[in-house]
Amino acid sequence: IRFWSNIPFLTVPLSRAHGKSFAHRSELKHAKRIVVKLGSAVVTRGDECGLALGRLASIVEQVSMLQNQGREMMIVTSGAVAFGKQRLRHEILLSQSVRQALHSGQSQLKDMAIPVLEARACAAAGQSGLMALYEAMFTQYSICAAQILVTNLDFHDEQKRRNLNGTLHELLRMNIVPIINTNDAVVPPPEPNSDLQGVNVISVKDNDSLAARLAVEMKTDLLIVLSDVEGLFDSPPGSDDAKLIDIFYPGDQQSVTFGTKSRVGMGGMEAKVKAALWALQGGTSVVIANGTHPKISGHVITDIVEGKKVGTFFSEVKPAGPTVEQQAEMARSGGRTLAALQPEQRAEIIYHLADLLTDQREEILLANKKDLEEAENKGRLALPLLKRLSLSTSKLNSLAIGLRQIAASSQDSVGRVIRRTRIAKALDLEQVTVPIGVLLVIFESRPDCLPQVSALAIASGNGLLLKGGKEAAHSNQILHHLTQEALSIHGVRDAVQLVNTREEVEDLCRLDKLIDLIIPRGSSQLVRNIQKAAKGIPVMGHSEGICHVYVDTDASVEKVTRIIRDSKCEYPAACNALETLLIHRDLLRTPLFDQIIDMLRVEQVKIHAGPKFASYLTFSPSEVKSLRTEYGDLQCCIEVVDSVQEAVEHIHKYGSSHTDVIITENEQTAEFFLQHVDSACVFWNASTRFSDGYRFGLGAEVGISTSRIHARGPVGIEGLLTTKWLLRGDNHVVSDFSEHGSMKYLHESLPLPQRNTN
Repeated sequence: IRFWSNIPFLTVPLSRAHGKSFAHRSELKHAKRIVVKLGSAVVTRGDECGLALGRLASIVEQVSMLQNQGREMMIVTSGAVAFGKQRLRHEILLSQSVRQALHSGQSQLKDMAIPVLEARACAAAGQSGLMALYEAMFTQYSICAAQILVTNLDFHDEQKRRNLNGTLHELLRMNIVPIINTNDAVVPPPEPNSDLQGVNVISVKDNDSLAARLAVEMKTDLLIVLSDVEGLFDSPPGSDDAKLIDIFYPGDQQSVTFGTKSRVGMGGMEAKVKAALWALQGGTSVVIANGTHPKISGHVITDIVEGKKVGTFFSEVKPAGPTVEQQAEMARSGGRTLAALQPEQRAEIIYHLADLLTDQREEILLANKKDLEEAENKGRLALPLLKRLSLSTSKLNSLAIGLRQIAASSQDSVGRVIRRTRIAKALDLEQVTVPIGVLLVIFESRPDCLPQVSALAIASGNGLLLKGGKEAAHSNQILHHLTQEALSIHGVRDAVQLVNTREEVEDLCRLDKLIDLIIPRGSSQLVRNIQKAAKGIPVMGHSEGICHVYVDTDASVEKVTRIIRDSKCEYPAACNALETLLIHRDLLRTPLFDQIIDMLRVEQVKIHAGPKFASYLTFSPSEVKSLRTEYGDLQCCIEVVDSVQEAVEHIHKYGSSHTDVIITENEQTAEFFLQHVDSACVFWNASTRFSDGYRFGLGAEVGISTSRIHARGPVGIEGLLTTKWLLRGDNHVVSDFSEHGSMKYLHESLPLPQRNTN
């Protein structure tokens, strides 16, 4: 028997055989029976007198939602003392005000002293009101709640223990939410606590242990402990270098320094950790999280159950490799070392990687074959995605060529001086290019993306985190291994990291202190999800690739079908494929129009008619549901416009600012289109498929950006750089430049150093 907080704990509870807790956060969604422990700091207001009704209502809403999903919810709550204190203070003030008004006059009401309120009396006065509040809140969700008050004696007596266990099981069987609290009205007096201004809130430390005890005895799957801190830190929160621990393992206590307890309650983080580890040993998973933060408290419980990275998760299964946070730190450290290398050394790494892609061709294709077979057997990928997943000898050769282009163009990327200014005599300012920092690139079904992005990160001196789709796991593994092998020739192996843990994309997007830029490569839905989930981290990319081709009245018959076929049919799943074909009205019912339709039919392209196009036809194809559709397949929309001006307006209204094309022999019309269409890439008489880093001569791209800040269009090395300012002086101070100072500003532009063009 072990004793914590005066409550005896049997190492192996009688009512439960030793079970297995969940190994990963992602498994928490399978939790059936859940205990939510609410600390005093969560339940009470900041003045410790009365309840935080908004937070409490939000917690009840989340518990009700989970209960209505078929889960069995239990609450271990504090708050009776705080609620009772509020009621007793009100009664005392009311009685004192009446007496003093009769005997001393109104002038002395302001000086009334509130007597010290004994905690057990506060608990007795507050328990009924607290339960009534819970009942009223749960009733709004058609859920019944029941109160259970316990004391230490209930755990000493075996019969009482069994009765308590039976009562809880019966309540859960009837779909009732048990609300458990220590009976603070009859417990022994606690140690005085000066922080509470005369009121001793006594139940928090006991409730930590109580929650763990109940969770294990009731064979609970998950215990959620809500406090006023984000979780467990490796040192007291608020101290320098304090880091939130994502996953805590038994035996890690030595690496943690515990601070003081929360503003209310008798417990502290050390008590919570002890209780959590005991529950974990009994087979119950535990998460300690913040239940007071206004931005997350409204969904903290449901987020935890959904497996999101919230608070500290206690796990008995320690992964073999580093955590994603450790990988990000390794990437940052490796990236800084990489940026400090000579340009020739970075280029040498990329050349070596290009050689490995061809030398290790058989191993790469064998790994890719495994991915393809698994995807086909499971039937989870559409044909266009299978095509993206597939690697071939020609693809690897093209990759190697692109990497060598990157290596050749990277000689003068990092540290290039782009501006020099003489501020004053012997005070020179330079603006130079530097890496952005740590990049997170998330990509789907595109293993060829890994070496491309890695080469661009190496060339620009950035650390890199890669998160690939599980459908390409074997291919990504070997390509990452080859990338690290190339990096090893100059001792920067850790600069590129492949995330293999079960981290959800949404969780990665919250690492704002570790990641500087997120670059999604995948479906429009993936990009939108990442843009929505990113918290404080800029996202470079485009959510959709709705590319247009406008066929003008002066278009060449020979060029039209070639350009349209290439734009739509060469690779329909690409983001730079044609999705909407705009036809000038005068071309309807002409031989050119018939040729376009015949070609699309031969290529088996399904046509959707825009509203205006449909109005010209007696028997039209299916009318398009939306003119803002990215098909990603052998489908496209055809719409009619009356002029180039209307074509531009249509593109601005329904396009995604990606890539848009005009086909015409009229130079004036073409220039109008080129100058007025506000997209990242605007072409004249050329396929939309040219919108690509490799075809632009960038070697490769990390993606195509439709953003208007920093980088736009295909993003190569230049888009992965930012700048910093270097000022070289000689005992200069600003006061010397004042009205009566000895120095004057010159602000002279200086010539830039000669660039290496070899």
